Amino acid sequence: MQEVILSARKLSKMYGNHIALNDVNVELKQGEIYGLVGKNGAGKTTFLRCITGQTFATEGVISLFGVGSERELNKQRKRIGAIIETPSFYSYMTAEQNLEYYRVQRGIPGKHCVREALHEVGLLDAGKKKYKSFSLGMKQRLGLALALMNQPELLLLDEPINGLDPFGIVEIRNLLLKLNREKNITILISSHILSELTNLVTYYGFIDQGRMVRQLSSEELAQESKQYIELKVDKVEEMTALLETRLGCTSYKVTPELTIHIYDYLDQPSKISEMAVRNGIALNAITIKDINLENYFIQLVGGKSND
Repeated sequence: MQEVILSARKLSKMYGNHIALNDVNVELKQGEIYGLVGKNGAGKTTFLRCITGQTFATEGVISLFGVGSERELNKQRKRIGAIIETPSFYSYMTAEQNLEYYRVQRGIPGKHCVREALHEVGLLDAGKKKYKSFSLGMKQRLGLALALMNQPELLLLDEPINGLDPFGIVEIRNLLLKLNREKNITILISSHILSELTNLVTYYGFIDQGRMVRQLSSEELAQESKQYIELKVDKVEEMTALLETRLGCTSYKVTPELTIHIYDYLDQPSKISEMAVRNGIALNAITIKDINLENYFIQLVGGKSND
């Protein structure tokens, strides 16, 4: 059984009268890549700050690597690497000089960790190039190198691909997949753009106004967001029985509004409508629906992104 790396139970955070987190529960297992998705201001950064100890929860319990006392948490946080908001680097320094400065500041032993981290993110060849001349993708990779210097087992990344062009997104995504697969680093990554996390995340948490709205696996998300036939009939139970017995269709679900979503026969909707009519079932509507990931996110949390 996979070890639970991070557990947050009933986590809440108040800033005066503002509720930044409201009864949030998250469990992250070893080897997972967890995507925390929410609009700007939804509580993603606050959650990460609570995990790293940069701020303290008003209520709730956090455990890291199986321990939860505050004294032990501080020890276990040394096993975490994090990028929360944009790291501050010196514009007149090279990548190696910036990391060496932070290595000394953080008391990380051994200079070799600087070049190892730069190698991991593909910045060893940056040489004497100053940070002020870096592209946005290079800056993001240097931030990731900073988070990797202590050889973390858990990586917390707050919007690491925000603002990158498609090539930069693919570059960072492939790098994170490599770290996860080759070094078994567990990753929690936040974003307000769901499509940026596809082909990367194994489990999703959707947060809105400080509350966790939904958590599901990447397979469940793909199932819920893919194309389907929406069927409205007057005899739902009879129709589902016919789908299974006559068409051998088991890939469907019935919504609380008693609408049937069918994930098979997308190229043959007429077969379904003809079968309903032949068996005396009133067909109120049959349409092909296509929910892309961004629309799924908007429907789930409601409204538009607060970019």
